[in-house]
Parts: sequence; C-alpha cells; structure tokens
Amino acid sequence: MIELIRKLVEAWGPSGYEHHVREIIQAEVADLADEITVDPLGNLICRVGQGGKKVMIAAHMDEIGVMATFIEKSGYLRFAPIGGLLHTTLLGSRVRFEDGTIGVIGVHDVWGESRTKVPELDAFYIDVSDGNGGSPVQPGSPATFWRNLEVRGSRLIAKSMDDRISCVVAIETMRRLNKQTPNEIYFVFTVQEEVGLRGARPAAYGINPDVAIALDVTSTGDEIRNAKMAVKLGGGAAIKLHDLGLVVPPAVREGMIARAQADGIPHQLELLALGSTDAAGIQTARAGVPSGCISIPCRFVHTVSETVDINDVQASIDLLAGLLSNPVPV
Repeated sequence: MIELIRKLVEAWGPSGYEHHVREIIQAEVADLADEITVDPLGNLICRVGQGGKKVMIAAHMDEIGVMATFIEKSGYLRFAPIGGLLHTTLLGSRVRFEDGTIGVIGVHDVWGESRTKVPELDAFYIDVSDGNGGSPVQPGSPATFWRNLEVRGSRLIAKSMDDRISCVVAIETMRRLNKQTPNEIYFVFTVQEEVGLRGARPAAYGINPDVAIALDVTSTGDEIRNAKMAVKLGGGAAIKLHDLGLVVPPAVREGMIARAQADGIPHQLELLALGSTDAAGIQTARAGVPSGCISIPCRFVHTVSETVDINDVQASIDLLAGLLSNPVPV
C-alpha cells in the first residue's frame, strides 16, 4: 500500500487539472469495478455491484495549488491561489508546473517587516529563472506544491494527503470487496473539492444515491496549543458527527459506530469546527441524500508536510469495507 500512496501523493493535480491523478487511479481500479465512467466535469465514477441500495463513496483527487497570473519585467511570476493557501507556509516553498518546471516562492522585504508579519498574497512571487533569461512559464499555468513522500515509522508525510490518502482508502476497499457486495456502490473520485465541492454535487445529482459517505482528512487536537478537538493521530478512523457544512444524520452516524464496534476497529468521533467535505455538497443533491464521512486524522493540513498514521489509514479501510460488505441501513 505504501507504493500506491507514494504514487498518488507525488502525482500532479491541482483543482481543475486532475487528469494525471485520474489516469493513475483508473489504471489501479480497472479490474475492480463493474463499470467505469468519467463524467463531463472529470469525476471518475466506478460502479461495484448492482440492484441494492445505491451508496456513493466520494474521495477528491485535487490538491491546493497556485496559478501564474503575470510575469514581471524581472521574470518573477505573480500568482493567485487555487484553494485555501496558508500564507505562513509560502516563503521558500517549491512549486511544480505541469511541464516539470520547479519554482521557488519568495516574498518582498524578507529581512524586514515580512520576517515577523504574515504578508498579503500580493507580496509573494515565484522564481522560475534558469539563468538563460525569459520565463519558461506563462500566465494561466497552474502549479502544485512539491515534496516527495517521507516515511517515519508509522507516520507518512506528503504534500497532498488531502485528499489522495482517501483515494487510497477507496481503492484498497475496492480490492477488499472484489466486486462482492449486497449494495450498488459508486466509488467517485471527485474533482475541484478544494475550490468549492464542485465535482461532488453534479456527480451526486447524476447517481441519485440513497446514502453517501465522503472520505477526507481532518485536523487533530494533539498538537501544542492546538484547537480543542478529540481526534488524535494513531487513534483510529474518525467518524464525523458534525462540521461547518454537515450535520451527520443519526442513523448514518450510529450505523458507522455500530460497525466499528462490531468489527473491533479503532475509531474516534470527529467534531470539526472549521472546514467541510464533499459530503456537504452531496447531502443537498436532488431531494436530499443522508450523508456521513470517514476522516483520516492529519496534522499540518494544507502544508507540504501533511502527516497521517498508516494505522489510521488501515482502520479507515477496515471500516469502509465492513460497511459496504453488509446491506447499508438507510
């Protein structure tokens, strides 16, 4: 599983440009689904089973990034955000454009006021110089942040655990099911989650599921002076109760907890005060879809060092596989 994680978290795919990631996933699941389609927005939809309750599983393929907007006479690039950038993480970060060009983010007055205060985005720029003059990158070119996967014991560190690690959970669950399920499951690898849940909503409209489960990362409360939150790395799969965009219906929530308890799966309960997932978009499709979420605890979200624990990943796979191997109560 580590090599699959490496392949996905090191792939290039900012919101709206998920095609490289989709190709990797499509190759991985080619023999694991009964039907595979790509919808007009680019969502990869994999059906497993037929005739039972329709269950939609959503994991987003995109990651946060930047887009070059203007070339200064000096050759430096101005840029706009793709998704939720943390300004505190930008200085010195590397970005990678689709053609492989690596850029480094700088900031105005680095040894002055910018040393102690977080600047606005227009104070930052990207250096893509190669020593030969000119810029190899044109306005309109998107980029992702760039780092390799690092393994530190059971801890995995990468630029895009959000949300490639959930794509891994979905793929490994498909392997576990081996096309055997009493449900009609739609594993949807969604696009453009980081810019407003734009892929999940139309996918849910087209599928019209009876129930949905999003897969995503969540923050933890185990860092120094972090927000009070009863989720920790290594504590197991996080079963969402509530976030900024979703109140999980009691039947969905209790069904997840009961399955985790019955199968002896390490789990914890998640109440997230800031942020949401594809489930927030899915729940309002058509006449409404009861929706929940299995979350993977993650430190340093929206940085190049998003950190998860492999045991939490495995617990999330076990929980999802257990839920989908049985008739889903809705």
